[in-house]
Amino acid sequence: MKRETGDALLKITETGAGVVFSVHVQPRASRTELCGVQGEELKLRLTSPPVDDAANRLCQEFLAKLLGVAKSRVTIIAGARSRHKTVQITGIGRDAVLALLN
Repeated sequence: MKRETGDALLKITETGAGVVFSVHVQPRASRTELCGVQGEELKLRLTSPPVDDAANRLCQEFLAKLLGVAKSRVTIIAGARSRHKTVQITGIGRDAVLALLN
């Protein structure tokens, strides 16, 4: 499903277990924050550098905190070595992700 947010579209796929969507990560930012939608991806700025999986761990922890789920429910299923990641979060629906944007 796609959801319009301004000029951008966030593509969220619901699965039997939860949701899958794309994230664009900007490592080494001055603060960790949600920046909105860029293209079809959710954009995050993260303070950690992209070494030793630090940015991936912070990405998982930050998304878990934003969505109110355990860190173990957030999995990077593609793009672990890229700024463009595909994330799976179990135990929530697409409405929970869309609520972050409002």
